[in-house]
Amino acid sequence: MPSADRLVILDRDGVINRDSDHYIKSLDEFIPYPSAIEAIARLTHSGWTVAVATNQSGIARGYYDQDTLDTMHRRLHDLVRQADGEIAHIAVCPHGPNDGCDCRKPLPGLLHEIRDVLGLSALEGAWMVGDSLRDLQAGEKLGCHSVLVRTGKGDRTLAKGEGLDQAHVFADLATFVDWLLATQ
Repeated sequence: MPSADRLVILDRDGVINRDSDHYIKSLDEFIPYPSAIEAIARLTHSGWTVAVATNQSGIARGYYDQDTLDTMHRRLHDLVRQADGEIAHIAVCPHGPNDGCDCRKPLPGLLHEIRDVLGLSALEGAWMVGDSLRDLQAGEKLGCHSVLVRTGKGDRTLAKGEGLDQAHVFADLATFVDWLLATQ
């Protein structure tokens, strides 16, 4: 049974795979960082639960469809399984910024979904890892520890310096996992 204090929630684009200002629209554009796949597997081996919370407004914008996203996520699951790891759940917001949903980060709807799917009563003490302020804000609303990675949009987020008072900053997901496993 998962517990919040052994849960790591990851943003997808920029944390697990290369990001693009033009969206990741196809399987060919979905290029995971090898060190991120290994980091997820190391978390799994160490008894941590890993989930993903990802805004995918490219669906609402018509850049790609749900089937294309599902193909990317099947590939992600396959890569993580090949490394002997597991992603417990991927929560997706397919809405655009003006759709009025409650799941688009920085709103906490995706994290509520993860909490419910994993059968947790709360997420306080979990780790939220992202490359943008909105990722961290979603986690902070539910008592998650904040981690900003410098990959993806992370360096731009760090340069702005806003809202990062509580954030731990790491070069990438693998560096965070090194630290987490050494200190926990």
